[in-house]
Amino acid sequence: VQLQASGGGLVQAGDSLRLSCAASGRTFTSYHMGWFRQAPGKERDIVAAISRSGGRAYYADSVKGRFTISRDIAKNTVYLQMNSLKPEDTAVYYCAATERPYSSGWSQATWYDYWGQGTQVTVSS
Repeated sequence: VQLQASGGGLVQAGDSLRLSCAASGRTFTSYHMGWFRQAPGKERDIVAAISRSGGRAYYADSVKGRFTISRDIAKNTVYLQMNSLKPEDTAVYYCAATERPYSSGWSQATWYDYWGQGTQVTVSS
């Protein structure tokens, strides 16, 4: 599967952004999908994940209540709606996919096999 992330930009604290990740190649519903982010000098951390069917979602504590992950099967696209953005949300955001069976490891970057190119999100104070 090929992943193309988009939607990043420069916003002010409190603003919203919606990231998109378009998938092409294999059947979209074969994949659990995740969004990760990486700030300079830091590790790549989970932001949110969504199951193949969209029935199960995971959020990092730092984004719970502010971010929402969703997927549109007809458009082969996964979204990350980001509200009430904070300067600490500044990072490169990556989408990722895996065909592995669901497990508790789905919040780990190592569980994902396919990665998009990343999109920069910068939140100014």
